[in-house]
Amino acid sequence: MKKIRQPIIAVLGHVDHGKTTLLDRIRKTNVAGKEAGGITQHIGATEVPIGVVKEIAGPLLSLWKGEIKLPGLLFIDTPGHEAFTSLRARGGSLADLAILIIDVNEGFQPQTLESIEILKKYKTPFIVAANKIDRIKGWKVKENEAFLLNFKKQDQRAQQELETKLWEVIGKFYELGFQANRFDRVQDFTKELAIVPISAKYGIGVAELLVLIAGLSQKYLEQKLKIEVEGPARGTILEVREELGLGTTIDVIIYDGTLKKDDTIVVGGKDRAIVTKIRALLKPKPLDEIRDPRFRFDHVEEVAAASGIKIAAPDLDGALAGSPIIAARSEEEIEKAKEEILSQIERIKIESGEIGVIVKADTLGSLEALSKELQEKDIPIRKADVGDINKTDVMEALSIKDENEYLGVIFGFNVKINEDAREVAEAKEIPIFVGNVIYKVIEDYERWHREKEEEKKRELLAQTKFPGVIRLFADERYIFRRSHPAIVGIEVLEGRIKPGYPLIKQNGERIGIIKSIKSKSDFIGEAKKGDQVAVAIEGPMVGRHIHPGEILYVDISRDEVIRLVKELRSELDETDVRALKETAKVKKQKDPFWATL
Repeated sequence: MKKIRQPIIAVLGHVDHGKTTLLDRIRKTNVAGKEAGGITQHIGATEVPIGVVKEIAGPLLSLWKGEIKLPGLLFIDTPGHEAFTSLRARGGSLADLAILIIDVNEGFQPQTLESIEILKKYKTPFIVAANKIDRIKGWKVKENEAFLLNFKKQDQRAQQELETKLWEVIGKFYELGFQANRFDRVQDFTKELAIVPISAKYGIGVAELLVLIAGLSQKYLEQKLKIEVEGPARGTILEVREELGLGTTIDVIIYDGTLKKDDTIVVGGKDRAIVTKIRALLKPKPLDEIRDPRFRFDHVEEVAAASGIKIAAPDLDGALAGSPIIAARSEEEIEKAKEEILSQIERIKIESGEIGVIVKADTLGSLEALSKELQEKDIPIRKADVGDINKTDVMEALSIKDENEYLGVIFGFNVKINEDAREVAEAKEIPIFVGNVIYKVIEDYERWHREKEEEKKRELLAQTKFPGVIRLFADERYIFRRSHPAIVGIEVLEGRIKPGYPLIKQNGERIGIIKSIKSKSDFIGEAKKGDQVAVAIEGPMVGRHIHPGEILYVDISRDEVIRLVKELRSELDETDVRALKETAKVKKQKDPFWATL
């Protein structure tokens, strides 16, 4: 027997654009305040019964001809695009529809664009919520009011400002290949993206958003939402957690079939597929959040898709968050489910043996999301696994550090660092980047990487002489002292000179070292092409070893020239390159290596 299940809706968008605030408004709770950095990091779910939708949306439902037959809406409270991709990749096409939240004042941000790319890739229909209209100057706020009603109450200047901002959003969508319009101006929902202006904070426009989701789901997704009620259940584990009196439980989203209290289920474990029998099914009350219920759960005999459910069963200690869960009703089905689950887990966990970073995370979903982000940034991964950071991870990172110091590091998402691991990491200087906001962990690594490179460059620069070509002034008046040290006026023809640089003549003979450089009355640390300065040279005597009008060269070594060309090329400007070529002509008389330059 088939029935229509509630659509599963994902909420995507850039950090702080209001994903959780919108769900809060629908839920009338406040999860946003409790999340790390105000950003939703774990996948939660909220079931909104159709009665609530009708209550919030009221008369707007008449916009849809005919009765809304959906039982309700199930919102996945995603940490943006990361969770969305990982939920898709696990074989469960978890979201039927998405809401893309854009801060109408900030417009498109990096994660907005990333979210759109992913929605395109997975061909997921979506609606745009243009949030934070209450921040438009002079906007009159009335809580929970329908947008169209609220818009009419605004003065002309505020209306015009919103229209301008919406046109910017519509224009950007056009550039990305989408036709978009304000929802009440859309002619054909299959061809145009609907944009609903909202204030998640004050509930303005939320009614229209819910009506649109319910109506579009029913009209265009009816076939997809028809499920085989009697079939065995399939779902995804959101979280594994200890519950007082129940032991280890799993929070699950069921997206197909029916799960019964005595069913045998197969779930993914750390190194194996776990087969166990359900002891209790606990369903959160409607309008409650499965992660953070303010009231106790209801014990139920069975649950049909789509819904969020907590399962208590033996042997769930090793269950992996993010792994599939499949109900199996025969030995053959159990074996098939084990095979399918293991192949999915193997795809996410990485054991490459190559030079790369170590990645640890608390769930399969966050591991997959963090690994994906790193791979997109071309950061190679040696090992990616679920669990806390241990001493073995540190020792493995240490072996990598010997070959590449930038990759001898550990990334951790929402995990602890074991005490012995911390001690070894500090002693051996293995950097560990941990946190509970994915993009922040990667940002910390990138900042460290930049600082390390700059420090390395500073050290190299301090050890390396740059090429320079100088000419003594021909006029004898610019000989200020003939020896101990010789002080003469010169012009830098190419490159640069610094105190401490040795000098050679055109025949390759070394004649002395620059002690100091003076420009007018000031001693300076460097003179470049075109500068006319006085230099003190320890070693030669003017008239015997060097002469007015003579050209001298900075004496640089083979190692230095290799370093300049290979590691410091970006520091060389055109005049340095010309100075290097001139110096090579002089030095090749005695050393054929310089002819290769």
